[in-house]
Amino acid sequence: MSTEKGPNFLEEIIAEDVNNGKHGGRVLTRFPPEPNGYLHIGHAKSICLNFGLAKKFGGTTNLRFDDTNPEKEETEYVESIKRDIQWLGFQWANEFYASDYFEQLYEYARQLIQKGLAYVDDSSAEEIAAMKGTPTESGKNSPFRDRTVEENLDLFARMRKGEFKDGEKVLRAKIDMAAANMHLRDPLMYRIKHTAHHRTGDEWCIYPMYDFAHGQSDSIERITHSICTLEFEVHRPLYEWFIEKLEIFASHQYEFARLNLNFTVMSKRRLLQLVQEKFVSGWDDPRMPTISGLRRRGFTPESIRRFAEMIGVARRENVIDFGVLEFCVREHLNAIAKRVMVVLDPVKLVITNYPEGTTENLPAENNPELEDGGGVRELPFSRELWIEREDFKLNPEKKYFRLAPGLMVRLKHAYIIKCDDYVMDDNGNITEIRCTYIPESKSGHDTSGIHVKGTIHWVNKSTAVPCEVRLYDRLFRVENPAAEEGDFKDHINPHSLEIIANAMAEPSLRNAAADDKFQFMRKGYFCLDTASTPDRLVFNRTVQLKDSWSKQKVSLE
Repeated sequence: MSTEKGPNFLEEIIAEDVNNGKHGGRVLTRFPPEPNGYLHIGHAKSICLNFGLAKKFGGTTNLRFDDTNPEKEETEYVESIKRDIQWLGFQWANEFYASDYFEQLYEYARQLIQKGLAYVDDSSAEEIAAMKGTPTESGKNSPFRDRTVEENLDLFARMRKGEFKDGEKVLRAKIDMAAANMHLRDPLMYRIKHTAHHRTGDEWCIYPMYDFAHGQSDSIERITHSICTLEFEVHRPLYEWFIEKLEIFASHQYEFARLNLNFTVMSKRRLLQLVQEKFVSGWDDPRMPTISGLRRRGFTPESIRRFAEMIGVARRENVIDFGVLEFCVREHLNAIAKRVMVVLDPVKLVITNYPEGTTENLPAENNPELEDGGGVRELPFSRELWIEREDFKLNPEKKYFRLAPGLMVRLKHAYIIKCDDYVMDDNGNITEIRCTYIPESKSGHDTSGIHVKGTIHWVNKSTAVPCEVRLYDRLFRVENPAAEEGDFKDHINPHSLEIIANAMAEPSLRNAAADDKFQFMRKGYFCLDTASTPDRLVFNRTVQLKDSWSKQKVSLE
């Protein structure tokens, strides 16, 4: 998969500005999330872009919380956003809030009123919507549009003092009700909300709209390149109108295509539904596309930054396959993950000719991808082991290279064994497999001359660590659940989580740490879950060893 890319169009714009000495060659970007939910992979792309561009050109990035809607915003979300940005490997130059500028924004609004460019409107939301017109039909002027400057200043001051109820009055810009761009048809600047704010408390009961707060906040901070997703392109003329009429620092907005990822949803509203209706365990459920969910699932910041780099920056909307994100994390984990052995569906194997009461420690590389193998751990080996139930068949098909009566296989890092017998219960379930081993076939010292095609993993029975393993997969079974008929939640993948309660792990995993990454041999990449305890280890599957979704999808349809 090729990842070579030339400069994107935003890099070219910034490079030209720097070369021309625009803004004194200074580059200052910003990341402006609304603290009304947890960040998702789409935000991660924007974070990587804003911070990455500033760093490339020797600039810095501000973190500014767009906290102008107190009904939906919480300090919990503020803290989660900061954690996510830092986990991704970035640090902001300054931490600001739109609420820092409430007094300045109020003064800007008064200036527009004084210039005859804003007015207080008593119309209801429904009446304002009706007066807006349609894309092919001009709107109609509000009956309150020609109020005097003095009346508007008085009413706006009284709005601030709390003399009016929610929705009773709004402040609108006076632009052009016949404008082709409907965002210029006397847009709302302020609305009344008698709601406590997570930072300012009850100090304010009027709050600026996004379109009024955003550009002016950029200007106050002297942002040189305000980078937004493509849906804000139609807002840019209004962004520029406010700045022009207020005669303030001319920040400029640039748009790029947002990230659309298949087999998921990235609307905060829909993600909140999944959380509130308990389709997932929370915002950090490992099936969620949130950064906290990806982190809990075992994704690395390096893999997400690589993903953002691979998909690039475009001006045209497109849909990225979820497999690209999986490729990035699989590639990184292959390089850093410790190789360990965990048996998910254990069946007992007895080596009948191995000395009873004897245990030997066998050396095993932690990661053969690293130059030094990532160090060596010791695996206890004795007469009784656990192996995967699927690694034994009574009646194997042709070219079957695992264990069956009369067949031989190598135990990873250990010996070649031959199946001699088995024990079956009354229900036809295999309860024990009996084998003999070839003492001369020890891995690294094999003098047996025997060659086998199959190698299986195992865990020593007496030292095995019981654990819970959670096998996560894509949350939805269709590529675009939001576009399908009916409720998007009807398309949740019923196999997105499989819990294995009684897996058996090699003893080295008893000391697993939160940041450790593991490759469970032949099973996939895993990490320790936040719900894990020393008495009950819980591991999450990050991604399978290979992309097998295509085959799985067939079985779901």
